[in-house]
Formats: sequence, structure tokens, C-alpha cells
Amino acid sequence: MALPVRVVYCGAWGYKSKYLQLKKKLEDEFPGRLDICGEGTPQATGFFEVMVAGKLIHSKKKGDGYVDTESKFLKLVAAIKAALAQG
Repeated sequence: MALPVRVVYCGAWGYKSKYLQLKKKLEDEFPGRLDICGEGTPQATGFFEVMVAGKLIHSKKKGDGYVDTESKFLKLVAAIKAALAQG
């Protein structure tokens, strides 16, 4: 069973491209192991929130910014690996 990864992003500010970039990078890292879905908000929210198995791992609104550095990406990778290990 694929691990659910949900990204809620600000659709009004055009963050969809950032979501699609992250989705591709995660799919390349974990081929066939993730169920990644993205939801763009209709209003301006500034959101770029990433949840792994229902747990908030990355939050732009709480100061994490975008997933735009290797260290931020590796934080997500670590959370995904931990969730996959738990089964």
C-alpha cells in the first residue's frame, strides 16, 4: 500500500508549479511507494503545507518556506522513510 503524502498549496498565488516539482522529486526518490495528492486553495493563503501519513512535516505558514533546499527535502525524505518503516 502506498504511503499518503498530501500537499496543500496556495492556488491563488500560483504555487502549483512548486507542488509539481516536489511531487516529481519525491516520486523519483520513492518510485511506486507514495500516493501524492495536491490541493490548491482557491483563495490567497500562502500555504505550502506537506503532510506525510496525516502528520504535518513542513509548513510554509509556520516559517519553513518552500521546499527549496536540499536540507528541507531531506527532512521530508527522513519523515517518509520513518513512516514507511512503521508500515
